[in-house]
Amino acid sequence: MLRFRGSQHLRQRLVCATLSGRLIRIDGIRERDESPGLRDYEANLLRLIEKLTNGCVVEINETGTSLRYKPGFVTGGSGLVHDCGTSRGIGYYLEVLVCLGLFGKKPLAITLRGVTNDALDPSVDVWRSATLPLVRQLAGMESGLALKVLRRGARPDGGGEVHLTVPLAARLPPVSMADEGMVKRIRGVAYSMRVSPQASNRLVDGARGVLNALLADVYVFTDHMAGAEAGSSPGYGLALVAETTAGRLLSAEAVSPAQLQGHEEAAMPEAVGRSAAHALLEEISRGGVVDSEHQGLVLLFCAMGPVELSEVRLGPLTPHAVRTLRHLKAFFGVTFNVRPEAASRTIFLSCIGTGLRNASKRLT
Repeated sequence: MLRFRGSQHLRQRLVCATLSGRLIRIDGIRERDESPGLRDYEANLLRLIEKLTNGCVVEINETGTSLRYKPGFVTGGSGLVHDCGTSRGIGYYLEVLVCLGLFGKKPLAITLRGVTNDALDPSVDVWRSATLPLVRQLAGMESGLALKVLRRGARPDGGGEVHLTVPLAARLPPVSMADEGMVKRIRGVAYSMRVSPQASNRLVDGARGVLNALLADVYVFTDHMAGAEAGSSPGYGLALVAETTAGRLLSAEAVSPAQLQGHEEAAMPEAVGRSAAHALLEEISRGGVVDSEHQGLVLLFCAMGPVELSEVRLGPLTPHAVRTLRHLKAFFGVTFNVRPEAASRTIFLSCIGTGLRNASKRLT
């Protein structure tokens, strides 16, 4: 049994425990807070994992400050529906679904309801345009992995709905992502719901005022939803993706504040567009083959890969990536070799994978 303390990185601990089959116990979950114990979205995540697996056991003490998790077998399945609530965005749950769904007994098809776009978690637009293409490359698949947005939902009331399909992977290929390339084009989605359709155009104007100084190939789609497709709360935002000559994708986004009644300058669509553009330029300047949001995901796939050398080039490591390295050593026994490159201010990380296989899928 592996023991941890604190509520940090609970989602990743549950994913690693399920994939590695390791029993874990987490104590001291917000025991010194005014409201100790698990939050509602963390309990919601545990219920979602129970839907995906067979035989998992979850034990929580009366105060919610101690959790014992015994993983089961990932079954997957189609026709599943889950309400993610409004405390966290749907993006909080998508990483768990994709990582576990690849190793299920049946292909996964699930409908999620809740908040599709917020500032706390990656939006569904970043998932569609950056994360899923990255996962397809890491998993060695060309099709089957898809996310369809049926309704958008902003904070605080949500009302969004998406449909996710995840195919099965017998085993993962080795990761070799050392070439960054140069940025050749930028694409994006400016979305708005329950506000004036002009908000989307103003988002584009704010972003292009910054990005056109970098390169000319900038195109941002506008997506205005109204009626039932717009969810229950007003909101708008912009998701941007930079594509390099090596096929790498770097993403960034900015979302309007939850309450649009105020007249703060930061809530203006032009300011939100500029904020997203500056965030993307920051990600580009950091270097690496992925942006800071996806560092942990790439490292996880390196560790789950075959018993061969996997190598990836990243920018300055985020605290989440550092914690990921520690979890991969604890759960899978995988240790990374870290080699900084002073000239580009990037870091090469390499490891020998654990050879994780989908036991329920026959190898061909």
